[in-house]
Amino acid sequence: MTVSPDPAQPPQFPSNARDFLSHWTASRGNIRSFVEDYAAPPLGEKPQREAGKAAAEAAVAELFGIDIDEYVAGADSVHGAREAAGASRLTTPDPDIPVDPGAAAFFDVDNTLIQGSSLVQLAMGLTRQKFFRLRDIAPMVYKQAKFRLIGAESSHDITAGRQQALEFIRGRRVDELTELGREIVDKRMIAKLYSGTRDLAQMHIDAGQQVWLVTATPVQLAQILAERLGFTGALGTVPEQVDGVFTGRLVGDILHGPGKKHAVAALSSLEGLDLSRCTAYSDSSNDIPMLSMVGTAVAINPDRALKKEALRRGWIVRDYRSVRRAVRTYGLPALATAGISLASLKLRRARRRR
Repeated sequence: MTVSPDPAQPPQFPSNARDFLSHWTASRGNIRSFVEDYAAPPLGEKPQREAGKAAAEAAVAELFGIDIDEYVAGADSVHGAREAAGASRLTTPDPDIPVDPGAAAFFDVDNTLIQGSSLVQLAMGLTRQKFFRLRDIAPMVYKQAKFRLIGAESSHDITAGRQQALEFIRGRRVDELTELGREIVDKRMIAKLYSGTRDLAQMHIDAGQQVWLVTATPVQLAQILAERLGFTGALGTVPEQVDGVFTGRLVGDILHGPGKKHAVAALSSLEGLDLSRCTAYSDSSNDIPMLSMVGTAVAINPDRALKKEALRRGWIVRDYRSVRRAVRTYGLPALATAGISLASLKLRRARRRR
């Protein structure tokens, strides 16, 4: 005989830190609602807030080794990404593929999934639309060229670049950027995909696992790319918007370095993911915090520091690059000479056609 639950009894309180944090994160920290629904009759606001925060702090420390403020910033980024997408996920799983619950793959974008910088692609697109002048983005282009040649990514450069991008879009309409983002993804970024990395992502999709982009690029651009590739979703830097217009301020973290770890922690709570069964991919040592929190870490086209750390920890390393490999093989002077010779040849040919 089936016994119906007693409607007078409150829902069962989560039995472990993971379940507790999942409910708490979904409520966006609404401690009064959470405690009244799951724990006890209405209490005073201050005791509930203190009890709920203490429990959340303990759960976050136990599961992820971060503090509550870092976790909340990550949760803000995840909720901001969901609001930007208008849904918790961008795509629906193939019904013919059995779902592997609890498992997911997290991919960095720049120089991991695509060659070069998505932010530079966005800035160039904004330049073509006369949002600003080419000289305004020259420093950003220079920093990306430096990275392509020497494989050194500066955390300061990344943060400054994202702040610059937020300033570029301040006062612009969200739908304006979204339309431009589709053009940039379709005409420029898809052609720059590393086929090897895309194959790895498809492997996870075919295994019934979630696949997420986790990137410092604006979330609107990241979500367009993720949807085009059939990924589950994308977490990115979330620009604040009011009445459909960008304010120039952030929601949550800039998703770079530790910010990615904070967002993945919150996402795993909301999606019920077991991080020991998850995989993360990145090219940068700045993403070691995210790579260290999953069961399988893969260094894709790694910079020097990440390659050294990956080899020390026994992580998988994959290299799909060509420019830096050629620099190591032939040397920068030889490549520069070859580049100048090729440019001269093209110029002579163009003159002959006149």
